[in-house]
Amino acid sequence: MAPSAHLVKVTFRVRRFNPEAAAEAHWQDFEIDIDPRERVLDALHTIKWELDGTLTFRRSCAHGICGSDAMRINGRNRLACKTLIKDIAEVADGRGTRPVTIEPIKGMTVCKDLVVDMEPFFQAYRDMRPFLVTTGNEPTRERRQSPADRARFDDTTKCILCAACTSACPVFWNDGQYFGPAAIVNAHRFIFDSRDEGAEERLEILNDREGAWRCRTVFNCTDACPRGIEVTKAIQEVKRALITRRF
Repeated sequence: MAPSAHLVKVTFRVRRFNPEAAAEAHWQDFEIDIDPRERVLDALHTIKWELDGTLTFRRSCAHGICGSDAMRINGRNRLACKTLIKDIAEVADGRGTRPVTIEPIKGMTVCKDLVVDMEPFFQAYRDMRPFLVTTGNEPTRERRQSPADRARFDDTTKCILCAACTSACPVFWNDGQYFGPAAIVNAHRFIFDSRDEGAEERLEILNDREGAWRCRTVFNCTDACPRGIEVTKAIQEVKRALITRRF
């Protein structure tokens, strides 16, 4: 624990929902003393472990790799484990001047509190066949690739499937059938892999009214990605490949 001199008082306003207790969600405030250099995930741990053990949220690695703790913090999709208190709380005279709001990501069914049903999201991901597709005999050595060929899809290999991009997309909010940015990003990763032979199949899947053409180039997905992936650019490259069939 950091020295008490570094602690500030911050109010966290959390959107709570328990389907076994009520049909509607509600907001609940928790006021805690916390070092502003700590993360939102640390604040949630303090609330759960010291104030209210019923608070429910997902987290795993706590290092921005697993993507488990994506949530809306002050109205923006972020990873709780990467968001510092000092970056989102207005602190003056040792006290947070405005509550930090925390709620589940949008466009998905809320199971409880900050936990949403991720199965439709992962089904869209699986539909993209996110693995290397090859034909012929198994090679006797690794499938080699030049640095230039590897660089072609390097950006989209960074996806951690946190759903921050997809749940920031206004098209996804209003159309539950849309594959969403994350699925298209993961299709891109293999479409442009020189070792893969399944690009045509993936492009046919995305050449659909609920596929890549549903993107309206709003750039919410790019802004929301905690890994800095140029999501909108990747989607545009997939659209171009659909037209030219060059990849």
